[in-house]
Amino acid sequence: KRKIKYSSSPRNQAGKRKEEYGISQSNRDYNRSRNQRSNRNKNLNEDRNGEEERFGKRESNKFSRNLCEKNENQAAYFKRKDGRDEYEKNSYNQSENASECDRYLSRNDSEFHTRQSDVVCVQKEPVDLLTSRTGGAYLPPAKLRMMQAQITDKSSAAYQRIAWEALRKSIHGHINKVNSGNIAIIVRELLKENIVRGRGLLCRSTIEAQAASPAFTHVYAALVAVINSKFPIIGDLLLRRLVIQFRRGLKRDDKTICISAATFVAHLVNQRVAHEIVALEILTLLVESPTDDSVEIAIAFLKECGMKLIEVSKKGMDAMFEIVRHILNEGQLDKRVQYMTEVIFQVRKDKFRGHEAVMKELDLVEEQDQFTHLITLDDAKDSEDILNVFKFDAEYEANEDKYSSLRKEILDEGSSNSESGSGSEEESESEESRDDAIIDKTETNLMALRKTIYLMIRSSLDFEVCAHRLMRMKLKPGEETKLCYMFLDCCAQQRTYEKFYGLLAQRFCQMNKIFIPPFQQIFRDTYDTIHRLDIIKLRNVAKFFAHLLFTDAISWEVLSFIHLNEKETTSSSRIFIKILFLELSECMGLNKLNGRMKDPTMQVAYEGLFPLDDPKNTQFAINFFTSIGLGELT
Repeated sequence: KRKIKYSSSPRNQAGKRKEEYGISQSNRDYNRSRNQRSNRNKNLNEDRNGEEERFGKRESNKFSRNLCEKNENQAAYFKRKDGRDEYEKNSYNQSENASECDRYLSRNDSEFHTRQSDVVCVQKEPVDLLTSRTGGAYLPPAKLRMMQAQITDKSSAAYQRIAWEALRKSIHGHINKVNSGNIAIIVRELLKENIVRGRGLLCRSTIEAQAASPAFTHVYAALVAVINSKFPIIGDLLLRRLVIQFRRGLKRDDKTICISAATFVAHLVNQRVAHEIVALEILTLLVESPTDDSVEIAIAFLKECGMKLIEVSKKGMDAMFEIVRHILNEGQLDKRVQYMTEVIFQVRKDKFRGHEAVMKELDLVEEQDQFTHLITLDDAKDSEDILNVFKFDAEYEANEDKYSSLRKEILDEGSSNSESGSGSEEESESEESRDDAIIDKTETNLMALRKTIYLMIRSSLDFEVCAHRLMRMKLKPGEETKLCYMFLDCCAQQRTYEKFYGLLAQRFCQMNKIFIPPFQQIFRDTYDTIHRLDIIKLRNVAKFFAHLLFTDAISWEVLSFIHLNEKETTSSSRIFIKILFLELSECMGLNKLNGRMKDPTMQVAYEGLFPLDDPKNTQFAINFFTSIGLGELT
């Protein structure tokens, strides 16, 4: 075969040489880099092996780390050196242009210091400190008072803002300190502050404190009840915010917020601040689409206000329990929630024992003084959150004066005699000339007297010591009747009759005859109002007067007040007569009592007991004494 040879033209030979040169050049570059890497690794291995031979393997690793740190330090040094050179170069350029800048600015030292002092003054203004962030920057109380004292214009925004900060801190501090023991003190302290202006702060602090301490919900509800009786606008705002918070938590499926708000509303219902309609609406909303969480919230709500709802709306509560029973019978609830449902039925069976509506020490407001708000779930829309922040008041001083006068009226602080003019002085002089005596219409002295008598009675070992201590008291004219009434009241309050009080009253009647007419008048008044006493008090009172009668401490003529017939007696009065005569027959004996009742000198006093004017009345009296076992008296 013929061999084909490449052409040996100059063009082909040049391309061939160029291609061979490129391949050889790349091979040389690769070999050079490989040799460099091998030499570097070889040197590093030699250094490491030498160090291992001298110091050990751990020290060689330390040497490698030190070497790396040294290289890094050198790099940082050169970087700082380059930066320092550049800085010196710039400063040299600035020094050359310094004279030109001075001529351009043309400012002297006095003008510069004046402007600098203005900047410092602006930074020290109290308004900037208070408005530096939302809610106001923290200021120590001493500095806050000092800043407030420096401001003379009370209508300025700076003074009002400082007063607002002080009001916020005061309300928050009082709310955090309240408990069942000092609630009366905290209420008076809160009323001294302008809680009408800070009602938003008061409601917010109360809700936050209750959410943080649910165990004290009944205390916060009692506090709100007292304030609501004086300022219903505060109770209305708090109730609206709680309802809105409950609806928001229910929408977000937040069980914690729902239970907190529902518990607070339940205690407000117990305190008659909220109407029972809102409680029934909350229960209906929770059980109409039952889930484990909604049923749990409903059960917690029922435990808190179930006793009050049964009292005011028994039919509504029966309907709610029927719905809960139906939900339980469906068996779709969790085992834990089913157990809670069974527990609430047992609590209802026990008449909510252990879940009282209002504790005795927290029942501070009379029912006629309380203002009840009728707010439904749909009515609560505006929570008025703007009341939580500061707002400038153009009539600040006038509003503060109005609240001061209202506060004095509520707390009975001071009087306006010191600020009255000449006209009021003339009126007071004319009043003094007409009547020099001061009439105590608040009955403060009477309450103090009753308290002193009660403490002496309870602290005495026997009636003789008690009588001796009470006789040493300096009673004013007319207070003898109060003392006699106190004996009878203390006796009536006992669970069973105690002979101590009968002996004490007997001793006073025998020591001083001035006490006999008051006891006889008390017998008549008590008999006229005997229907107001329960059976225990009625029995104690009857035995008390029976003791005074058979010891002749009072006259038997008091029996003339009794008219034993069907028209003039009631069931309570007949029980009183029965216990009275049974106690007399037991103490005196039936024969002696019969002889006393047949005394010819006392027949006028016994005409009411043994009436002869009408055969019906006579037959009624005979049947009465015969039925109680004292037929011999007739």
